[in-house]
Amino acid sequence: MIRAILQIGNPALRQVADPVDVSQIQSDEIQALIDDLIETMRDANGAGLASTQIAIHKRICVIEVKKNPRYPYKPDIPLTVLINPKVTFLTEDRINVFEGCLSVPNMRGKVDRCPEIQIEGYDREGNNVSFISKGISAGTFQHELDHLDGLIYTDRMADSSSLTTIEEFAEHYEDSFKQQVISIVERYGS
Repeated sequence: MIRAILQIGNPALRQVADPVDVSQIQSDEIQALIDDLIETMRDANGAGLASTQIAIHKRICVIEVKKNPRYPYKPDIPLTVLINPKVTFLTEDRINVFEGCLSVPNMRGKVDRCPEIQIEGYDREGNNVSFISKGISAGTFQHELDHLDGLIYTDRMADSSSLTTIEEFAEHYEDSFKQQVISIVERYGS
């Protein structure tokens, strides 16, 4: 079922999500929530969606990038379901990249993200997962995990002057950002 996505200003976006009891991952309730997150994300052309964005305060998010029209420059990420995810930064390096968000419609802004991270948690079957994500993709995972902590990308912006509408981004910044993404992918692999 496609759910309504909360918009910036809604207090529910600022609530920290509660951990999911691992014994409940296979429950009909959690499995239906995961299905709704995937369907809602795909319907909105999102690169990811956290349960807090649909007013469900459980530590679950989904990520998928596959020829996404909102982010044509992002490398593909296969459908990934994360339950109780944790991130560990693997480098002191940071990349300053434009991000957007389904909860902050029609806007983009620059955020510092760690380009090499390890993610741990559970998949939708309740199996332990642990993997490394690099480059632009690492930023996508951090963005969704931030939502589970009640944060929006605008909270991470060091310089609010980079905040721009989608139209102004396309006209003034997108071409140079695509070049930046290419160089990040060349350096980090994704």
